[in-house]
Amino acid sequence: KPMGEALLNMLTLVSRDPDEAGHAARVTVLSLQLADAVGASPPHIDALKVGGPLHDIGKLALDPDLLRKAGPLEPAELDQIRTHPERGAEMLIGDDKLQEAVVCVLHHHERWDGGGYPHGLAGEEIPVEARILAVADAYDAMTSQRPYCGPVSHDDAIVEVARCAGSHFDPDVAQAFVALRSVGQS
Repeated sequence: KPMGEALLNMLTLVSRDPDEAGHAARVTVLSLQLADAVGASPPHIDALKVGGPLHDIGKLALDPDLLRKAGPLEPAELDQIRTHPERGAEMLIGDDKLQEAVVCVLHHHERWDGGGYPHGLAGEEIPVEARILAVADAYDAMTSQRPYCGPVSHDDAIVEVARCAGSHFDPDVAQAFVALRSVGQS
């Protein structure tokens, strides 16, 4: 598969949901800042540079009306949403230039306590770049307007990241994020 196919898919996703471009860019910037703060290795940083912008590419395989639905999702709809990491990884497999992004795309919804998806990985079973991306993705989701809810304040999102350290998030990554985003923020 040529790398252009993945980029075309991402452009298609952005054209369907213009907010996706801003989300992907913000998550990538936050992830790279956080990777630096936790001392991530160059290969992990490179994976985030490629995987950050593409982390939600699997949403292209979902019904656009489902992605824009206001209000809570039904259980079957939630099950569909939860397929986007695997669908995204499938879109990237076979493109040698994008292989480093696969771990970010596939595992960014895993949880430190094993309660995430798609594989229920826990703790250090989750690749470090996916643990970093998970915190940045959750923060941006909380502080951005979504079809199903309004944004929360920066301070409330920081409190939530701290609260979820050790359950949803790698406690060291969450602590580093809170420290990073608390300096000079309001």
